[in-house]
Amino acid sequence: MSIASTHIDLNSEDDKMNHNRKYFLLITGLLTTLSGPLVFSADSGWLTLIDGANGIDNFNQVGQANWAPADGFIGATSSVDGPGFLVTKESYDDFELRVEFWASDDANSGIFMRCQDANTITDRSCYEANIFDQRGDLSFGTGGVVHIAPVAEPYPKAGGKWNTYEITLQGSHITVVLNGETTAEAEDTQFSSGPIALQWGRGELRFRSMQIRPL
Repeated sequence: MSIASTHIDLNSEDDKMNHNRKYFLLITGLLTTLSGPLVFSADSGWLTLIDGANGIDNFNQVGQANWAPADGFIGATSSVDGPGFLVTKESYDDFELRVEFWASDDANSGIFMRCQDANTITDRSCYEANIFDQRGDLSFGTGGVVHIAPVAEPYPKAGGKWNTYEITLQGSHITVVLNGETTAEAEDTQFSSGPIALQWGRGELRFRSMQIRPL
């Protein structure tokens, strides 16, 4: 590819502006020819709380789990005393939530939503989308909302792989989608607003992405 040289008189401001515009269009055209079209996209309204190893400062820690940034995720493997949580500093009422997580086969975890006490996180004071493949009653194990919305057989498993939760709370309606499949849906009016918490209860947990879009 050859580019013919062109003499431009740059004595006036208009000439300088035209020259800069032509230069920009020329470079843009070369980039498009060599690399394909430039694509810009934006996820309107989504707020990122975890992005790889970044975002632990968006949460308060409750309990003594060893939450820490690692190689592309925020994770925990143990606790000094009982369950530990990462609790959002903000409260949310209606929202869509997307979370990417990895759990060991023996992990006990969950995503707690609209929690009523930010310092005492329980499945009786929050809505919990469970991550617990080895729960005694698997109808409220992984994919279910504990005490609220059971998951049907065959019971999904999250252990040993990366998974995606997509959860929507709008008014009294709760929808849980695990790895592209709707696993739980219910109507419930107990809790209208509150922070969101990520739990370490047992095993190894990794969270590499968490985004929320208020509705």
